[in-house]
Amino acid sequence: MSEKPLLDIEDLTVTFPTRQGDFQAVRGVSFTLGRERLGIVGESGSGKSMTGRAILRLIRPPGRVEAGKLALGGTDLLKLSEREMQKIRGQRISMVMQDPKFSLNPVMRIGDQIMEIYRFHTGAGKRAAYEKAIEMLEAVSIRDPERVMRAYPHEMSGGMGQRIMIAMMMVTEPDILIADEPTSALDVSVQTQVLSIMDRLVRERGMGLIFISHDLNLVASFCDRVLIMYAGKIVEVCDADRLHEARHPYTRGLLGSLPRLDEPRRHLEVLKRDPAWLDAPSVSGRQ
Repeated sequence: MSEKPLLDIEDLTVTFPTRQGDFQAVRGVSFTLGRERLGIVGESGSGKSMTGRAILRLIRPPGRVEAGKLALGGTDLLKLSEREMQKIRGQRISMVMQDPKFSLNPVMRIGDQIMEIYRFHTGAGKRAAYEKAIEMLEAVSIRDPERVMRAYPHEMSGGMGQRIMIAMMMVTEPDILIADEPTSALDVSVQTQVLSIMDRLVRERGMGLIFISHDLNLVASFCDRVLIMYAGKIVEVCDADRLHEARHPYTRGLLGSLPRLDEPRRHLEVLKRDPAWLDAPSVSGRQ
């Protein structure tokens, strides 16, 4: 990347104490994010979501977040107070969680929730916040935004709920959007619509997107670059359109375990892990 990165991370570690000693959920992760769509893939428990939460400093004690650098532009996030981080979350970095049912307040109208975020971060009046909320609901292709503004979360389908979450997280026009499995609970047709909306918003607003997923084919078609994580560590970095040419045995194992219509097989491959993967340097597939 020729321009200055939006996010610069070096040696990020997330540690939790256990009865058996410290457990590192994220170990020595380093990467930069520009105005691009960066995918992070891996198995459940590989540290993908924990990395996203650590960026926003959402890891609570006794968990510990440490890094050689965790910089948003020229701001060192590790040196900010909790009050200062509250201004970063939602305003400069937003995060779309996996299931909107657990992210939206069930007893507040949808419009009030979107307006509350916008007013908190911008100090705008109620009328301006209402108009901005309508604008964002229209931006995520919701056809009757006035009705949705008056509705409660339980009245919305999964696809509508996810669009509302995207609108809510984009209303402050952040520099970075972290999307944690944003389409895993959606059917294929709705998934395509949500991805198209995210892609358009990111491109139009010149944002950086961190797209966390376990779906390798989806990431290969949607993202620009991909980080592959195993046991809390990045083991390979490659261009998304060359993901299927990945060289690391873990990535090859993940790709080999995917069912394919063009190559039907009686049995899918079983991923065979090697403890040496944790000590080996990451493989870069960038040219």
